[in-house]
Amino acid sequence: MNRNILSVAVCVLALGLSVRAQAQQPKKAPRIGWLSAARVSAPRMEAFRQGLHELGYAEGKNIVIEYRYAEGKLDRLPAFAADLVRLKVDVIVAGSPQATRSAKQATSTIPIVMAFDDDPVGSGFVASLARPGGNITGLSTLFPEMSGKQLELLKEIVRALSRVAVLGNATQPGSPQALREINVDADGLGVQIQYLEVRGPKDIETAFREASKQHADAVLVLSTSVLYFNRRQVSDLAVKSRLPTVYGRPEYVDEGGLMYYGPSYTDLYRRAAVYVDKILKGAKPSELPVEQPKKFELIINLKTAKQIGLTIPSNVLARADRVIR
Repeated sequence: MNRNILSVAVCVLALGLSVRAQAQQPKKAPRIGWLSAARVSAPRMEAFRQGLHELGYAEGKNIVIEYRYAEGKLDRLPAFAADLVRLKVDVIVAGSPQATRSAKQATSTIPIVMAFDDDPVGSGFVASLARPGGNITGLSTLFPEMSGKQLELLKEIVRALSRVAVLGNATQPGSPQALREINVDADGLGVQIQYLEVRGPKDIETAFREASKQHADAVLVLSTSVLYFNRRQVSDLAVKSRLPTVYGRPEYVDEGGLMYYGPSYTDLYRRAAVYVDKILKGAKPSELPVEQPKKFELIINLKTAKQIGLTIPSNVLARADRVIR
């Protein structure tokens, strides 16, 4: 009898010690794979980290981030994406549309969060914004009213605005839809649109030369890879041509471009952290709707305005979120 009681006590004690040991074992920190075509600006990266912090994550403590930057060399992205898949990360955050495509080609099972994309449906990343349907979800910069706002701004700073040259690439997802919206908005403002196709770097100078030849009063630059990765040349030619220009990405203004109006990319990166948190807690990307921009910003470069002999009205300056002087 005593021997049986002793055996049961030993078993209970051993089980208790085992459970306690398991409870004391540190939980493995989730691992995020960060994939981007170029190095992300400090404010955007900080916004993503701050978003994680607000949700209870601390990098290096209870979450690990594996960074892979292609530094503008897009042919490196597939190898970097494959590397993150081999590491078996819990989720991949794609910091650019090119990164999203490489991640999509590398895995159909690991969840992918887009920090932004101009047209996720047109790019073939999701079935619809409401029901993505696969392993990709996240944020989109697609916003129907944006082109109208950009044209209105150009009309405010160029009082006699009658003709606007639009630089874009019809083969890139998002561009055809943006151009359709621009034409509709232009009709409402009494502005004529001159569309100029830019498919390669050699087309950029030709486009500005044609815009000047056709007496364009201003230029609107759509978000395309060719234009973005040659943004310094684009900004320089806009100044040389003395053409007021509004851009589809804020980096142009930092490179000497005149004006940006569009989504706040820091806000998009902060909100990407919310998607990561939901996925780590068990949500399926296929059921997480892709969100559109909620916060917008206006950036104006007064140095560039002075170079082209343009005076920005005080009421426009008062609305700017950031002014480069």
